[in-house]
This record gives sequence, structure tokens and C-alpha cells, in this order.
Amino acid sequence: MIMHVITNFTASAGAETMLARLLHGCTDERIVVVSLIGVSDRNRNLADNPRVAYVSLDASSPAALPGAILRLARLIRKEHPDVILCWMYHAMIVGMIAAQMARSGAAVYWNIRQSLDDPASLTRSSRLAIFGAKLLSSRPAGIIYNSARALELHRGYGYANRNMVVIANGFELPRIDPTGATTALRIGIVGRFHPQKDHGTFFKAVAAVRKTHPQALFSAAGNGLSRDNRAVIDLMEEAGLPEHAVDLRGEISDMPSYYRSIDALVLSSRTEGFPNVIAEAMSYAKPIVTTDVGDAATVAGSAGIAVPPRDPDALAGAIREILDLSPTEYARYARNARERVENEYAIAAIRAKYANFLRR
Repeated sequence: MIMHVITNFTASAGAETMLARLLHGCTDERIVVVSLIGVSDRNRNLADNPRVAYVSLDASSPAALPGAILRLARLIRKEHPDVILCWMYHAMIVGMIAAQMARSGAAVYWNIRQSLDDPASLTRSSRLAIFGAKLLSSRPAGIIYNSARALELHRGYGYANRNMVVIANGFELPRIDPTGATTALRIGIVGRFHPQKDHGTFFKAVAAVRKTHPQALFSAAGNGLSRDNRAVIDLMEEAGLPEHAVDLRGEISDMPSYYRSIDALVLSSRTEGFPNVIAEAMSYAKPIVTTDVGDAATVAGSAGIAVPPRDPDALAGAIREILDLSPTEYARYARNARERVENEYAIAAIRAKYANFLRR
């Protein structure tokens, strides 16, 4: 029996989505998912697996963590899992301490979904958890990273474990419209409003592109990206953008429709591990413009253009390249995008890699 411990299964970011995808295809007789904070209907529905039992520890503040550790230790003694897989730094620390308190014979593994390209973009709580996990990093039976860059940077930071592996994120292949766009006009960005995602650089790039390509249309999807968020409007004003210049869509439940509505995807992040949104857009045959953080450029491959982070001029130049593609060139980018996800990141192959690593 496998137990997953994750920091917050109410979130809809990359780690939570990847766990839901793994659960969806899991055929183990019993699976328990423990969230330090909570569990959302969105993630239950994505997992869509009746074998999964969910437990919320309701530890939404640092003061609640000691109690959460005690409750998790009791749950481990009750469930007797063979494997405990801990997702993200807070869950890694809590899961390791709880397993030791329970004197469990379970093999505890960690799953790191974040690179360390720009730690300053992370919250103080995350930075403290990254440091605390470093001190415990020799104790897990193994550590999974979702990008080679994340493994490299964590090793350089001091994470020491003899059994570390890179397993990329996996994706279902959706139906695509063979009569879709022949050139790029509609540019989208997907990601929660957070310093890590650097929407300020994106807005500055949009302002520059609009001067040379006034016909281009821009939209932004993600939690916090709405007109009632004053911080977003302030960033747009600082970039010299009128309010109508970017269609702020907020958090979207129907992401397939959003990916089908755009012609290319932009990622402007300061730090990433394996950015799900890139491969998701590529599965819909969408070209990519990305900052060269984590494994973003590697994932995009010949389907995209990578530029340095925090450089609005470079980002604007890459967006212009995509907008200026001829129909033949655009079709080549789109084909490369779809084929790369199909060949490298199909979910069935990724599930098998997880199973093989966790059952060594």
C-alpha cells in the first residue's frame, strides 16, 4: 500500500496536478493521500479513483505542524504503508519525522518539484523548509526530481542522497483540431499570480510587442490574475499597459478550452522545476516562448524559443518571432510540440517509471 503526503492538495499547481494524474491510473488495492492543509474537489475529480482515501490534517499554520506530525504518525501506524511518498518540502519534513516517530518499516521517498534558480522569488516559509529538508536529505530511501536542473541545483545546495533520479511530469494526449490556427495571433500565459512567475516581465514584454504588432491578442490565466486584484493592475500600469491590453481570466476550471483558444504559450518565470503548463500547451500543438529556468527550455525543445529570465526585451523579441512565423513555420513548431509530448512525456510511461523506482 502506498501513502502520499503532500503539503496542500487544495492547490491546482504542478505538483498537485501531477499527483492527481498518477492517482488516476493507479491500480494499487488501497492508496491514502494525506494533505497537510486540505483536499479540493478539483483534485479528487482529476484523480477519479475510488481506491484512494483522502485525509486532511488541517495544518494551515506553522503552529499546527507539531499536531499534524503526531496525527500523521498515528495514521502511519494504523495504515502500515509499504511506501510513503512525500511531495514538496513541508510534506517531506513532516512525513520523514512522522514515519520515524511511528517506527514504520515503510520506505520513505521524497518528490521535489521545484528548482532553485532564484530562491529569492520563493516565500520565507518555503526557503526555511528547503533548508530544513537539506538537513534530513540523507534519510529518505530516495529522492525524485521532476527536472535535471532541480537535481543539479539541490545537489549543489547540499542535498545528499545516494538514490536520486529525474522523472519528468506526464501528460494525457488530448484531441487536437486539425483545422486550427495557421499563424500565431493569440498569446497566452498560465500560472498563479506569484513573484516566481514574474508577470511583471510578461506585462513589460507585452507593452513592447504591442508597439510593433498591434494586432496581437494577449490573455493571462491563473489564480489572482483578475481585475479585482490591485497588484496585477498596478503591474500593468507600471508596464504602460491599458487595462484592456491583457484579458485577465483568473483561475480557469476548463483548461483544455483555454489551451485551444490560444496560438502560443508564454512562460516568464524566474524559477521552475518542470513547468507543467509548457507540456500541457504543447500537447495541444502550441508553440512555446519560455524563460530558460529549470528544465523549461529542455521540455520545449524545438517547439519553442528560450530567453534569459527577467529580461522583458528578450521575451518581447521571442514573442515577435512567434507572431511573425509563416504558416509553414508555425505548422512545424506546432507539430514538434505535439510529437515531443507524445514521445517523451506520455503519462503511461511516467507512471511506470514511478512504479519501478518506488518498488526497487
